[in-house]
Amino acid sequence: MNNVNIAVYGAGGFAREVTWLIERSYGIGTVKCYVDDNKFQNELKGIPVLTFNEVIASHPGIEIALGIGAPATRKILAAKCTESGLQFARLIDPGVSMSSSVDIGAGAIICNGSILTVDISIAEHVHINLDCTIGHDVKIGAYTTLSPGVHVSGNVHIGEEVYVGTGATIINGNEDEPLIIADRTVIGAGACVTKPTEAGCLYAGLPAVLKKRY
Repeated sequence: MNNVNIAVYGAGGFAREVTWLIERSYGIGTVKCYVDDNKFQNELKGIPVLTFNEVIASHPGIEIALGIGAPATRKILAAKCTESGLQFARLIDPGVSMSSSVDIGAGAIICNGSILTVDISIAEHVHINLDCTIGHDVKIGAYTTLSPGVHVSGNVHIGEEVYVGTGATIINGNEDEPLIIADRTVIGAGACVTKPTEAGCLYAGLPAVLKKRY
């Protein structure tokens, strides 16, 4: 019998994909509601849409899945949920392949088709979207998002609040000198990162070059 009850924070496209992941993992009916403080609808595909305060009042103790792709927003909402004493669901689609030496933090979401090899560290609230590959000895910092089809080679250290666009590739570092993707880096879709990045900057192209400082 399924005793898991989850509220998905967000009511957009990724939130619906997270619902699909949860249903694949735990069955229909596990998602009790969506959370949207600016809600413009009372339900989404038959599931109630509630404000955060409504969830606190009506579903004490429910687990939260943050279905928000933007790292900075996800960080703010995680703090809000933590302050209210809520726990986070750690979600791994049954279609994910990974070794036993992958460490995954609270609130992380790993989507269908992704492959994680060996000696990998995934921090809290990381999102790894569909069909990503993560090589050996990779570290991914909190609140980072890998969009669909991202490929990260071995010995790469990705910082916090990094956003990697669809189809981007990060080549390998080495054991003595990992390739560093600094905090709050944004990597454009389809880019190929071959060198370390600076914090708070946008990189794009083949190979990826600095395009903008925030």
